[in-house]
Amino acid sequence: MSTEKKNRNWRAVLHEVIYGTHTRTGKMFDIILLIVILYSIIIVMLESVPRFDNKFHNFFNISEWVVTILFTIEYILRLVCIKKPSKYIFSFFGIIDLLSTIPKYLTFFFLQSQYLTAFRALRLLRVFRILKLVRFVGESHNLARSIIASKTKIFVFIFFMLIISVLLGTIMYLVEGPTHGFNSIPHSIYWTIVTLTTVGYGDISPETPLGQFIATFIMIIGYGIIAVPTGIVSAEYATTLKSTKHQDKGRSCPNCSAEIYRLDAEYCRKCGHKLTEE
Repeated sequence: MSTEKKNRNWRAVLHEVIYGTHTRTGKMFDIILLIVILYSIIIVMLESVPRFDNKFHNFFNISEWVVTILFTIEYILRLVCIKKPSKYIFSFFGIIDLLSTIPKYLTFFFLQSQYLTAFRALRLLRVFRILKLVRFVGESHNLARSIIASKTKIFVFIFFMLIISVLLGTIMYLVEGPTHGFNSIPHSIYWTIVTLTTVGYGDISPETPLGQFIATFIMIIGYGIIAVPTGIVSAEYATTLKSTKHQDKGRSCPNCSAEIYRLDAEYCRKCGHKLTEE
């Protein structure tokens, strides 16, 4: 076997382990990565509690360095086993992986006292590791496609609700007025949106009988509109599930890392790379 072929096979195996979940080693890699991510998030949270940080600061620091080194190795391996590293570097997960890795290294450049405030802010970037968990949600791609397919309907719905909020907010301003806390139309629109979304901060409330009647009407509408976007996305999600029943879960293109959806796919739908070996 030639050196070039050996190198290709080695990269293919590594790619299958890191990017795929249809093999035992691939699943094991993802489980280990998941545990490390959760551990690092817990460490970041505990480190923000003064009494824990004062007592276990050295342990937290060592743990952070171990996790950072592991994430660095993972990032490098992801670049090595893919033919077009730039595809991964500038992808969503590539950016998140980088943001999850670099904060600890940035501490080398922020050691002086005047940079301590910036240093604390940079440490918060480690929380981006929680977004690395997205890749472990099996149905996240279907949900994302459903939301994208529903974007026009959702936009029309939101635009309609904005019109309703402006109209009802203006009416509440005319009915209640500054005397009862509705100081301006924008302020009244804010109250209407808060009421429609059933949040109800309680900072302002209508006091006249007519205003309270309108508020009751708005609250009832608020409960009704909750189901609308849910129904839109649910309908699209059901359609997406039907269209992806032949989905090949756990496989990705070794050239551009795009997810492979069909079991019978021979070429990548994005870059055209041949997926099956001769």
